[in-house]
Amino acid sequence: MSDTGEHQVVHLWSLGEDVIVVGGNDRTGTILCGPWGAQRIETDDYVREALYRMSLGPVRLTNVEYAPGAGGGAHLHLRLEPVLRQVAHLVVRTLAMDDLRGPLLSVHPLSRQASFTLVGVEEGSSLRLVLGTSLAMRTEGLVVETPGSPYRVVVHRPEAVWVVGTLIRPCRVENAVAALPLPAGVIRGLLGYLLAAGVAAPADPGPVRHGPDDVPCPPGDGPR
Repeated sequence: MSDTGEHQVVHLWSLGEDVIVVGGNDRTGTILCGPWGAQRIETDDYVREALYRMSLGPVRLTNVEYAPGAGGGAHLHLRLEPVLRQVAHLVVRTLAMDDLRGPLLSVHPLSRQASFTLVGVEEGSSLRLVLGTSLAMRTEGLVVETPGSPYRVVVHRPEAVWVVGTLIRPCRVENAVAALPLPAGVIRGLLGYLLAAGVAAPADPGPVRHGPDDVPCPPGDGPR
């Protein structure tokens, strides 16, 4: 299924709910207080404002605007990038669709060493949930955790649950795209986030079954 002319993925950034942005003693310093203590970083007024907005909830970095005439958009993204690398362990990454129905899933850091980096999802590759991964329904949504992963994934919408469900056994990317009623770009985006969070991984090619049985059940269907 192509995502041409259909909904596209939207990448959002925020600071964890337990992170507080505090202005430093001068115009170039900002302090972030989080679960691993306080961290001072060098910023300017515009980057500090962006971090403050991220503390209020997920934002699309290229949409952050300043006062009239101050500039913004892609230029801010370039200025923010080195700062966000320094505080990656405090940043929540969220994937949404442009349908205004809320986020699909979010990835929350659990370790001071967490550094979220998106990875490509190659056509023909086979993926599955990492052995030992747990799924639990909680107030915030379906929580997916893997022992040893520096991240916790929170699934907010049924569409993302469908994609997680395809990875219960080894699943080829193209089979997930064929089986699910979602744009291909959205499915690949969700798979990329699950891989980057460490809850999904390339499957051992040994147990992958080829043919009709390798296609996951569409949403709503029971086991075959």
